[in-house]
Amino acid sequence: MSLQGKTAIVTAASRGIGRAIAVRLGADGARVAVNYRENEAAAKEVVDVIIAAGGEAVAIQADMSSAADVAKLFTEADRHFGPPDILVNNAGMTVIGPTAEIDESLVDEAIALNIKGTFLAMRHAARTVRDGGRVINISTGYVRAPNPYVGVYVGTKAAVDQMGKSLAKELGPRGITVNSVAPGLTETDGVAPEVMARAETYIGMTALGRLGRPDDIADVVAFLASDDARWVTGQVVSVTGGLA
Repeated sequence: MSLQGKTAIVTAASRGIGRAIAVRLGADGARVAVNYRENEAAAKEVVDVIIAAGGEAVAIQADMSSAADVAKLFTEADRHFGPPDILVNNAGMTVIGPTAEIDESLVDEAIALNIKGTFLAMRHAARTVRDGGRVINISTGYVRAPNPYVGVYVGTKAAVDQMGKSLAKELGPRGITVNSVAPGLTETDGVAPEVMARAETYIGMTALGRLGRPDDIADVVAFLASDDARWVTGQVVSVTGGLA
């Protein structure tokens, strides 16, 4: 229970990697604000899982691309559990397709959620996270080794990585660490079918010979959220199983 007494906000926590992170932080003792945009039933199921294991959690609706909604998320989390100690920026969208064919509206949406949404949450974190706290952004391993057709996606996540490195230096004097976690291809229901169709190719590029699982990512996030990671900040931690 290394996070006993801590408050965590996990964005886009109703399924996939976000769900696994919320459940793991809850198991480690954190009081968890489970953010969702649309799927209230799934978010409440995550809350039920955390509570059934002896933890505390609440589901809070917010569209992370909306400044008003982000403010509401932090206000509601504070009302339930007090000021946050941990922010996990998991909300994001993937854009896949040939550069020549991607619709401009998808680019705007990705920038609004992946870049602006992360910024809005980090801005609130800079104002409200308690000294000694943690900010953890979920990025992607493909920033380091991009594949075709993901240029828009990796571009937005590269921005997230750089914003995090800068914020780490801003918040360092308060003992707050800021890091990115960069997964490889991870088996969730949010992965596009055209990506999963090439799963064997990705497995062949991975040293450990399998796709990632949400728990693989959640375990690393839990480490970065803990006091054991007090000397780790401004980093992008690759969690890809050795993806080449």
